[in-house]
Amino acid sequence: MTVDLLLGLQWGDEGKGKIVDVLTSKYDIIARFQGGPNAGHTLEFDGIKHVLRTIPSGIFHQNSINIIGNGVVIDPVVFKGEIDGLAKFNLDIKNKLIVSRKAHLILPTHRLLDAASEIAKGKAKIGSTLKGIGPTYMDKTGRNGLRVGDIELEDFAARYRALADKHEAMIAFYNVEIQYNLIELEKEFFEAIEDLKKLTFIDSEEYLAQAQKSGKSILCEGAQGSLLDVDFGTYPFVTSSNTTAAGACTGLGIAPNKIKEVYGIFKAYTTRVGSGPFPTEDFEDAGDTMASVGNEFGSVTGRKRRCGWLDLVALKYAVQINGVTQLMMMKGDVLSGFETLKICTEYNYKGEIISHLPYNIEPENVTPIYKEFKGWKADLTGMTTFDELPIELKQYIEYIEATVEVPIKIVSVGPDRKQTITK
Repeated sequence: MTVDLLLGLQWGDEGKGKIVDVLTSKYDIIARFQGGPNAGHTLEFDGIKHVLRTIPSGIFHQNSINIIGNGVVIDPVVFKGEIDGLAKFNLDIKNKLIVSRKAHLILPTHRLLDAASEIAKGKAKIGSTLKGIGPTYMDKTGRNGLRVGDIELEDFAARYRALADKHEAMIAFYNVEIQYNLIELEKEFFEAIEDLKKLTFIDSEEYLAQAQKSGKSILCEGAQGSLLDVDFGTYPFVTSSNTTAAGACTGLGIAPNKIKEVYGIFKAYTTRVGSGPFPTEDFEDAGDTMASVGNEFGSVTGRKRRCGWLDLVALKYAVQINGVTQLMMMKGDVLSGFETLKICTEYNYKGEIISHLPYNIEPENVTPIYKEFKGWKADLTGMTTFDELPIELKQYIEYIEATVEVPIKIVSVGPDRKQTITK
């Protein structure tokens, strides 16, 4: 029996989907433990690019069971579209994809609330993806939410109506200009609910407990990144769930002492979407080059990502709070061609040199301190072994390993599943 965990160590978009896809053949079960459809996982193989929003990244592997855990919030409309988009690939969705009854539902009015709230904030907006994620988690913690298991109850429609009416009253309270046709949105929602009913609903904590007893191997898959964790991220510019290792326990019902390996994914540089502090953001040519070469646009939202140098202070923090045992470095190929590379090793925090992530990393408090490295010219995308990599990249990797005290086991040199070097 093995329970391993894979999560992102930056502000999301690290490439988790690809690595889950690469690792899936080793596991019987892939279980998503938090987040909503704002988190797109991109997989690329056989010349085709796939973007998954809610469905775990193991869906393309014939022998894996994919579980959407209780910590996930599901938009039935988005979910239906995602399943419809997979129809042409002849996947056995009915038997390979199962859903926790305790997962919460995103209602159409959750999305409207999200939009109204963001408009009301004006310049103080947090950069929400407007997918209704925040309001759904607010209803969850406020004990108002609707869950997948409620669909099986006779009074589901009445429960829906009561919550939607409450949401409309809240939207009116914001007193902002927002236009919508709820009748149309609800028609689409309830059609999607009928499709959702065709899947198997489970008590996922019991299912996973029995799977462990029977010797099944499980990979827990996170969404977003550690620095977006609602507790340990750059609050309030965070998501609404626990994206760190602890979220796997609460989002699936797996005990902490059952988790063995914690795989941490990070980019060879750093990116961020939306608002919030970003100490190593580069506003010059380097940042633009990373964005264009790395195709740094959100897989779901299409938003351009802010780019900058690798922040080892933040990475070391994420490794620490997650208990990472193995690292995987993504997009090493994007840094090819730079004469000089920089890594942030410490912060000047209000005049004091520190090497840990402080409470506040806004630019008025934090200035990054960099160490420079010699770049490389070689094209990495066709390389298949670690020995082939340029010496400058190996030195870059060795420095990261020595600083965070965790080995880098995988180096990704392109988007395709084959462009993955195991060290």
